Amino acid sequence: MSESPALGVVERLRGALIVSCQAYPGEPMRDPDTMRRVALAARDGGAGGIRAQGLDDVRAIRGALGLPLIGLWKDGSEGVYITPTARHALAVLEAGADVVALDATDRPRPDGRPLVESIDAVRAAGGLVMADVSTYEEGVRAVALGADLVGTTLSGYTPATYDRTAAGPDLDLVERLAGTLDVPVVAEGRIHSPAQAARALERGAYAVVVGTAITHPTTLTGWFAAAVADGRI
Repeated sequence: MSESPALGVVERLRGALIVSCQAYPGEPMRDPDTMRRVALAARDGGAGGIRAQGLDDVRAIRGALGLPLIGLWKDGSEGVYITPTARHALAVLEAGADVVALDATDRPRPDGRPLVESIDAVRAAGGLVMADVSTYEEGVRAVALGADLVGTTLSGYTPATYDRTAAGPDLDLVERLAGTLDVPVVAEGRIHSPAQAARALERGAYAVVVGTAITHPTTLTGWFAAAVADGRI
């Protein structure tokens, strides 16, 4: 029996560097064609997958390259805003994403509907779901509800985990989830160096997502500018 396309996407992500190609509203790079070009550059550098935000960006990147594509739709700026409803999730899938990333924290969703509704909708339509979580318990729940992958994306960005933001990537969470769950665990969040990415794999991550440290020149410039201003270099 041949392997399903969905399972093939997951296997292609094993041990991969997934590059998050996103820009914030109002920034010079906030343009789908620019993100398409960034994704192509990431591919040429060795990326094994791309994570992209916004329907237009997903469409543009899907049409340009054949790497596994994790798509999401940020709607709002507070609370649950990463692909917050089933409607958003299905739109991301329709735009061309292989995997739909969504907020799987225990916070209330803006439409008042349960998380499982979004997961079921994507899977019924033939897509995969990456559950972005902030805690171990959220990861376990997401898998019980049917998520295909779990990412540590939101650790440090929810009220229960704000104290983790100064510690770099939450590799303890990666290791705990990877040692328990029977689905791939993707390390994501504050991975700012190749050494941290390698360490995430050593701690059990199936794949690693890096965004800011590769694709956000405003932040990168700020790091160097601050160091120069402080006289550290």
